[in-house]
Amino acid sequence: MIITIDGPAAAGKGTLAGVLAKTYHLAYFDTGMVYRAVGLDMYLNNDSPENENKAEEYALNLTFSKMNQLAQNPDFRSAIGGKYASIVSAHPKVRAALLKMQQNFALNPTFADGTPAQGAIYDGRDTGTVVCPNADIKFFITASTEVRAMRRFKEFEAKGIETDFQTVLNDMKARDERDASRATAPMKPAVDAIIFDTSTLSIDEVLAFALKIIDKKIKNS
Repeated sequence: MIITIDGPAAAGKGTLAGVLAKTYHLAYFDTGMVYRAVGLDMYLNNDSPENENKAEEYALNLTFSKMNQLAQNPDFRSAIGGKYASIVSAHPKVRAALLKMQQNFALNPTFADGTPAQGAIYDGRDTGTVVCPNADIKFFITASTEVRAMRRFKEFEAKGIETDFQTVLNDMKARDERDASRATAPMKPAVDAIIFDTSTLSIDEVLAFALKIIDKKIKNS
């Protein structure tokens, strides 16, 4: 079974994906990691993320091993990491270079230890429209910009990352604008995606909603 969870930043995709992966014993692939890896690699090497051709070079040379190595860097999940990821992900050449890596995972899903899995949870933008258009279940998770910015701000606070809410909110708005106006595959829900707004929902309520849909799918398979 392949399940995709799409939507804007800090809508709750990762939290839901992690719980569902454990619940149904499925492999978990955070597709945003590939863009964060490319962006952070450029940042660490003082290369501009605006340079599409240079960003493509980094994307073409990215491996799962290198991605996991970069993921250990404190800036991988920081505001700067998110900013660079958003910029490089808007480049058509970068998206094309990384697409095959993301799609291949659905053909041979594996757990972190390398053992094979019977399916996968995809967490990330365009997973239901571009990466896995034939997924068994597609969720599109959203929330208001202010709610998402506050969630991200609290994440940064918990990690000891110094910032302020207005900066996070401004970055979130800019990121949404870049994602929505991409020349290639602008962010939008798949036509057959199940959409729900998590602005006023707890993780337990979101999970209950998702479990009901997945269990029904499994029962009818």
